[in-house]
Amino acid sequence: MNKVNYKKIEKYMLSCMETCDVAHDAGHIYRVLYNALEISKKYDVDKDILIASCLLHDIGRNLELNETGSNHSDEGGKLAYEFLISTGWSKSKANRVKDCIITHTYRLNMLPESIEAKIVFDADKLDLSGAIGIARYIAYSGIASQQLYSMAESGTILSAEQDKESSFFSGYHLELKNIDDRLHTMEAKKMFAERKKEHSDIYNRLFNEVTESHHNGYETLELFLDK
Repeated sequence: MNKVNYKKIEKYMLSCMETCDVAHDAGHIYRVLYNALEISKKYDVDKDILIASCLLHDIGRNLELNETGSNHSDEGGKLAYEFLISTGWSKSKANRVKDCIITHTYRLNMLPESIEAKIVFDADKLDLSGAIGIARYIAYSGIASQQLYSMAESGTILSAEQDKESSFFSGYHLELKNIDDRLHTMEAKKMFAERKKEHSDIYNRLFNEVTESHHNGYETLELFLDK
């Protein structure tokens, strides 16, 4: 892809992302792109398809937020196809980008088939790993008014495995902890393995800190309350 075409796609992407949430901002787009380029070093891929798909994969976010029942991957695929056709891309190549975008999430139950689509999927999921993955998940939890953790009736903190409510802890257990089970490429799995300890350590430190705080605070409170 030449620089002129890259800048044209980038400009369109940025115009679509202006009001997206902080967990799905332009920074996320660039990290996904750079993850994808790193993964692609080990595979024979169409770089035009890969770069365009990464840049445009979340351009349907605002439609998902503002239109009931819409899905950002489906909407984004349509927008990307129309944009690329308008800039001179062939229908065949524009459709390949559309397919990459539609299959980059779990929600539509459509698995990525091409190597480019698999890399886009994996690159997107890798941005939920490591320290940045924890930061993004907590940021999005706040936007969605999702609690950080849940407490049992006794006041003890529920671990990720115990928490059945919608919280960061339960999300960590259900989505972040074993992202590698869903990845399609060996390169992405290797990259995730390098980051897994980091996000596991952060979760464990957070869990231990709030558990100790609640335990010690409860005991101190009991001393201050009249019998």
